Amino acid sequence: MLYLVRMDVNIPLDMPKESADAIKAEEREYSQQLQRDGRWAHLWRVVGEYSNYSVFDVADNDELHSLLSGLPLFPYMDIKVTPLAKHPSAVE
Repeated sequence: MLYLVRMDVNIPLDMPKESADAIKAEEREYSQQLQRDGRWAHLWRVVGEYSNYSVFDVADNDELHSLLSGLPLFPYMDIKVTPLAKHPSAVE
C-alpha cells in the first residue's frame, strides 16, 4: 500500500545542540535504510519549513505505524498520513 506522509519536526528549542545532532544522525541512518530497502519510496523537503512529504510503500497500516513510531525524531513530530489509491486516469 502507498501512503503520503507529511512530517513536521518540532525539536524543543531548549534541547542541547549535541542531543539534537545525535538524534538527527540516528534519524538519517534509520531513514536511509528504509529508503534503500524500498519502503520509503520518496522523500521531499517542504521549502522554508522543517517538514517533509514522503511516500511509503508498505504492506499495511500496522507496518507504517511501526516504521513511523521507530523514527528517532518521532516524539518531536506532527505526522499526517494519507492512504493513496490508483487514479483511473493515471498513465501506467
